[in-house]
Amino acid sequence: MGRAVTTVAFSHADRQLYRLKVQRCLDALARMLAEGGFAQSPPRMGLEIELNLVDDDLQPAMANTVVLEKLDDPSFTIELAQHNLEFNVRPRPLSGNQAVELELELTAALADANLKARDAGASIVLTGMLPTLREEHFDPRWLSNSPRYALLNEEIFAARGEDMVLHMEGPAIPGQRSEKLHSYADSIVTESACTSAQLHLQVAPEQFAAHWNAAQCLAGVQVAIAANSPFLLRKALWHETRIPLFEQSTDTRPEELKNQGVRPRVWFGERWITSIFDLFEENVRYFPGLLPELDDEDPFEALNSGRAPKLSELRLHNGTIWRWNRPVYDVFDGVPHLRVENRVLPAGPTVIDLVANAMFFFGAQRALVTADRPLWTHMSFDCARENLYAGARHAFGAQLYWPGTGWVPPDELVLRVLLPLAHEGLRDCGVSDVARERYLGVIERRCLARQTGSSWQRDTVALLESRGHTREDALLAMLRRYIGLMQAGDPVHTWPVG
Repeated sequence: MGRAVTTVAFSHADRQLYRLKVQRCLDALARMLAEGGFAQSPPRMGLEIELNLVDDDLQPAMANTVVLEKLDDPSFTIELAQHNLEFNVRPRPLSGNQAVELELELTAALADANLKARDAGASIVLTGMLPTLREEHFDPRWLSNSPRYALLNEEIFAARGEDMVLHMEGPAIPGQRSEKLHSYADSIVTESACTSAQLHLQVAPEQFAAHWNAAQCLAGVQVAIAANSPFLLRKALWHETRIPLFEQSTDTRPEELKNQGVRPRVWFGERWITSIFDLFEENVRYFPGLLPELDDEDPFEALNSGRAPKLSELRLHNGTIWRWNRPVYDVFDGVPHLRVENRVLPAGPTVIDLVANAMFFFGAQRALVTADRPLWTHMSFDCARENLYAGARHAFGAQLYWPGTGWVPPDELVLRVLLPLAHEGLRDCGVSDVARERYLGVIERRCLARQTGSSWQRDTVALLESRGHTREDALLAMLRRYIGLMQAGDPVHTWPVG
């Protein structure tokens, strides 16, 4: 949920000054984009993985502070709720055999972290949504001990003025009727159920718009073939329930503002862009500051003295607008750079699945960016948005729209169109044949098997219930088996049901 803040309360004057400072940062960014000076290195990838902690009974373990003490590793940080952690992976080039090295690094780091978590009575689970979460786990007391989360909670509910409404209905699991959730929440802790894998790609300013547009085109396909979040509060809902839950659990709009067309803070967007500036300008124009903390730096003074400005207010503001593909401005070793942060994917089920999802995205994105005729010139933005929701609701059962192909299931779209493009894109990025074949091979076999983490969870629970298990017992038994298979590390398309 973003970087820390130190202020514990904000005055009206703070908010007015913050608005002015955000606008000044935006003006400074416009000058930087016109003058240049951004990093132009070959593509570099990064990865953030949100993790769940469970106890010996597979219930959420509210122990992230203790686990972090055991880990003693700055790569791991707290997340929104006390059963969450975040693992920030070292950025690296996209080329060569880096993906294989990433898989080895992730496997070793998570195995070591799990051993240390066991000392605190917890285990790490890679999944988009922990199926054993219950209503009591969303009590505000389970917020992590950070001023940022407490302030976000206060600001979001102050803006909304009433409890959150959680409302969703998903496709039926095999042999059963569809299920519906209608519930209320009095804190943003419900968002902690959403644990994701966030992909970062550093790009040059002149290439940013094409990479962001391509990421928007791919979002629905990504979710459909990687869904891993089917159960919330013991109900079988969307295959990727993270998508509607995240939108609903951080929504600052009461019904009246929704009816007026006020934009949500978890947002797909509404148009293709021509510059990263379009996104930051939309942020400033449409969204009031939630955490109006001020920094002493004047961005124009920094520019005039030859330094890259931090643009702290603009970045903090950006961190409270949760686009599914988010623009990122950052400074490393005094040099500013830009990144596309792809946020649609769930965590898990295994490390190799995570890396395969990343390489498929980076490869297909690259191919779309370098195509003679960009896809977004003959695909409506509304179609890209509807693909996201169709993929999240139905996974391999969805029908997605793709120009030149029409309405098509995700597996057919990937096998016929996008996998060849992903191979081409990874070759163009200098990815080794070994890495390309390994990870895109996982995507190919997953599509042939038509089995995601979500479908495996749903099928397993359906089978257990057909044998007489209650939903709660079936979820526990499924999660126990899930953790064993996750730790064994074989990709999800190989997991047996039953």
